[in-house]
Parts: sequence; structure tokens; C-alpha cells
Amino acid sequence: MLVAGIMADKMPLDKPPVAIIHSEQHHPDETGAHSFDFEAENGIKMHVSGSLGENGGENSIGHWSYPLEDGRTAYLKFVADENGYQPESDMLPVAPEFPHPIPQFVMDQIAFAEAERERQAREGKTT
Repeated sequence: MLVAGIMADKMPLDKPPVAIIHSEQHHPDETGAHSFDFEAENGIKMHVSGSLGENGGENSIGHWSYPLEDGRTAYLKFVADENGYQPESDMLPVAPEFPHPIPQFVMDQIAFAEAERERQAREGKTT
């Protein structure tokens, strides 16, 4: 807490507050349906809507965006339901497809370990 107070004292105050252009909230009704929309003067936008899922959990869909310094717009859309949080964005890293090729040195090590197991089995040794 002390660090936050010290850092707040050093933060520049020359940036004016950002105006909120639109902010609308619909709180959960009797079925659990709700939504939230937001837009700020600096280009930040957000929308979320949801309802209760079949198993009593919450299901939500939404998206948000904001301008990047290079002029592009960061955009993310998501679904959150019984299958977890599922974001989609060209900003997110993409894992290599699986099964990806196994490097030869790994295959060599596996072959060596198997040959060693067979040798120990022939000699009656166990690990």
C-alpha cells in the first residue's frame, strides 16, 4: 500500500480524464439475462451479454477493442460458458498444431532408452 502511495505521488497529472461516451448496464433479470455496453472518448469499447447456463453457471459472450499507438485497433471477442473462457483475437499467440514434429534428438533418446530397457531385461536387471 505504501508503494502505491509513493508511486501515485510520482505519476504525471498532465493527462486529462477520458470522457465516457456511452455506458449502459442491464442487471440480471429473473432469467439471469444481463448486458453491459461501454464506449470511451479514447476509443475503448466493450460489450458483454450473458445469461444463466443449463447447469446454473453463467454464459457470456462479448468483445472489446481499443486503439493501438500504431493506428491499428486491438480487438478480442470471447465466449465464456461451461466449456471455459474462449477468447479469439489476432493479438493472441497461437500454439503450433499438434501433433507437431518431434525433433530427431528426442526420437534418438527414446530409441536409446528402449534399447537400454531391452538390454537390462535380457540381463535380468530391473530398474
